[in-house]
Amino acid sequence: MIAIDLGEGRRTTAIRYQPPEARIARARVVLAHGAGAGQPHPFIVNVARRLAAAGIETVTFNFPYMEEKRRAPDRTDVLEHCFRRVIEYVEGLGTACVFIGGKSMGGRIATHVAAQGAVVAGVFALGYPLHPPGKPDQLRLAHLRAITIPVLIVQGERDPFGTPSELAPVIATMQARVELEVVPGGDHSLAVRGRPAEQIYEWLAGRLAAWVQTV
Repeated sequence: MIAIDLGEGRRTTAIRYQPPEARIARARVVLAHGAGAGQPHPFIVNVARRLAAAGIETVTFNFPYMEEKRRAPDRTDVLEHCFRRVIEYVEGLGTACVFIGGKSMGGRIATHVAAQGAVVAGVFALGYPLHPPGKPDQLRLAHLRAITIPVLIVQGERDPFGTPSELAPVIATMQARVELEVVPGGDHSLAVRGRPAEQIYEWLAGRLAAWVQTV
């Protein structure tokens, strides 16, 4: 576990998931958690471990409110600042290409940072929260058009935060190269009824690894 200074007396912790010794990391991924649970969540841990096993070093971290054991997420600018500091740390690890993304809120903040010009190879969102459940008029999309690097969105077919059909017209307005991967029957966490979580994690890590290699 690594301590990362955020300035103004605040800090957070990050965890490095490294490939087996015989494998050299050709890419590094910064994987951010969702609003309700930090980096120890099984979703984050399992995907990070599998990416590392595939040869992609992965770094997870806590946003400040989660590190400080508070329930309400920080302001957007605070979340963005934290993400940028973690990227700086990862960039200092070596010359491998850096990709950023995350689950739900973590993926949304990754797209904010990408839209603001972060020098990374690609950005991904696992369950992009296009709008709050039941409030399709409160769209979170204005910044998406500013992204110029490759984007991967993995979205559950029955995601109440935004279905793939709701995302499609938004993606059509973006200048970036965007891949939309639909999880049939998937919810906001990409879970599918009757399908073991381990199977989902394995598939998701494989899909991310394939996208990273393509980019």
